[in-house]
Amino acid sequence: MNDMQNLLKISPDKLKAFNSVLLDPDSQVMKDFLAVVAKYGTPQEINKKHRASRKMDNLFKLVEAKNPDYIKDLKWLIEQRDRGAFISVADYRKKVLGDAAKKMKFKDKYAVTLEVSALQYFPWVRLMAEQAIANQTLMPGRYIAVRKMKESEADGDLPAIVAALDIIGASFVETLDTKGTDGSNPHLGGPATITGYFGGIGQPNEHALQWLDEFLYYYTNYGVQHVLNFNAGTILLGFLLHRLGVDIQFKISVFFGADNPYNALWIMTMAKLLSRDDGTSPLIGFNWSNSVNNQTMELTAEFRKSLGFEKIVRFEHHITEPQKSIVIQPYNRRAELVELADHVANIAAKHEGGDPEVDVTRAHQSDLLDYFREKKEVIESGDWDNLQQNYLDKVAACNHSAWDLTKAGLSFIAARNLHK
Repeated sequence: MNDMQNLLKISPDKLKAFNSVLLDPDSQVMKDFLAVVAKYGTPQEINKKHRASRKMDNLFKLVEAKNPDYIKDLKWLIEQRDRGAFISVADYRKKVLGDAAKKMKFKDKYAVTLEVSALQYFPWVRLMAEQAIANQTLMPGRYIAVRKMKESEADGDLPAIVAALDIIGASFVETLDTKGTDGSNPHLGGPATITGYFGGIGQPNEHALQWLDEFLYYYTNYGVQHVLNFNAGTILLGFLLHRLGVDIQFKISVFFGADNPYNALWIMTMAKLLSRDDGTSPLIGFNWSNSVNNQTMELTAEFRKSLGFEKIVRFEHHITEPQKSIVIQPYNRRAELVELADHVANIAAKHEGGDPEVDVTRAHQSDLLDYFREKKEVIESGDWDNLQQNYLDKVAACNHSAWDLTKAGLSFIAARNLHK
C-alpha cells in the first residue's frame, strides 16, 4: 500500500507550473482579478478602510443616517451587556445540572459554537435579547444573514446588525447579492428549469468578479468581513484576495454541496496551498451538506488537523432546517451532534429551523424561500410577525442544543460578551 501511495506525491515541478499562471503578467484572468482589487486600493489601504468602517462610532453614524430609531436599541443592548443582565455560563450549567455542575469537568477543548440562520432584520435582535434576559437563556455566538444586501443597506439593518453583534461578541456572516439567484444564468427560471440548477446556480462568466467587487464594497464601507461562498471560482478568488494581504474571511455554504471527505480534502488542500506564511486562511467555516454523517466529519477532522486547520476551519453542521423547501422533515441532528462533540473540535451547530415538533404547529411554518422575499412584501402580506416567530423558534432550538450538550458534560460558545 505504501508503494502505491507514494505514487501520489506531487513534485515541485507541478507547483512551479501553478506559480507560472499566478505570476504571468499577461494572464487575462489574473489581470482582471487584480484590476477589481485595485479599485479599492492596495491591500494595506483596503484593510485600513475596513478597520475604520468597523469602528462602533462609524457604524453608529451609518445607522443614524439610515434609521435613527435603531440607535436607542443599540444603546439598550450596550446597557444590558454592561449591567450583566444575561446568564453566565456557570449559572446556565447550574440551571441544567444543579449542584452537580460544580463537580463536572466540561470539555471546553471541543466547545460547540451555537449558530442561528438567518438573522434577516435588526428588530429581531432586541426581541431575542429580551427573551434571553427574561428566560435566562442564551444568545447564540454566530449568526448568518441571507437577506438582499442592498435592501438591508438601504434601511439601516446592515450596519445596525454589524454593530449589535460586535456589542454582544458574536460572529456574523453575510450573503452577497451575487449569489446565483440574481439572474446570473439567463437560461434558468423557476421549477420548470430546476434541473439546470443541478450543476450549481453559481456565478457564471463575469459574475465571479462581480462577487469579488461586491465583497470589497461591503468590506470597506460597512466592515463586513465574513461572507458565504458557494462557487469554486469565488472560493479561489477568496483565497487569492487573502493571499494578497486583504483580511477577508468566508465560509463555504451548504449550497456548495460538500458531502464527502474527498470534497473537503480538495478544498482544504487548496486552502493550504494558498495560505499565508503564518498558516492562516480565509476559509474559516465549512458548511456541510445536510446528507453528511458523523463519520464524514470524523475522517475530515483527521486531515484538517494534519493541514494545521483544526483551530482555523470550523465545521458548520445543520442541526435543524426549515420545514419547507429544503429537506424531508422531520429533520433533527441534535443527538448526532452530542455524539460527535466530545471528540471533534471546532464545530458550529447551525439552527436554520425550529425543532420540527414546534415548527409544524405554527400558522406559518418556516420556509427557506422566505429568505428571498422583499421586506415590503413580507409586511404587506401580514407575515412579519410569522417570520419573527419562526426566527425565535430557531433561537429556541439552538438553546435546546446547548441544554443537551450541557447535560452530556460538553461545552458551547454563546455570545462571548454576554455569557461569561
